[in-house]
Amino acid sequence: MRTQGEIEAAICQAISQFEQEYMGRGPKDIYAYVVDDLIVVRLRGVLTAAEQQLVKSLPAEKGRDLLKQVRTHLIETARPVMESIVHEATGVAVVSMHHDISTVAGEEVVVFTLAQAPLFRDSRKR
Repeated sequence: MRTQGEIEAAICQAISQFEQEYMGRGPKDIYAYVVDDLIVVRLRGVLTAAEQQLVKSLPAEKGRDLLKQVRTHLIETARPVMESIVHEATGVAVVSMHHDISTVAGEEVVVFTLAQAPLFRDSRKR
């Protein structure tokens, strides 16, 4: 049985690798948090140079909305892979996944709702 930190690290490593393979580049920073029956993943520095240029070159709302649509479609297409990553790390089935991206901050947040809170061993040394 893993510690909470080991679960969070496994999720970060697997999602970062997924982003590199699927999106063509990984995030600059990635953090995962187990909060009861939720897994919150925060990816920073995710926009590619082309995406940044797209957002700058179009009117603010149009560029933002277009980028969000494309990213949402890509994430929804890859949902089974991402849910499998979380299931493998936690040992718990994923019930739902929620996603959003900020074109201003270049940050992405993915929240997974689990069937139950994952079990993990105490990380304190005895």
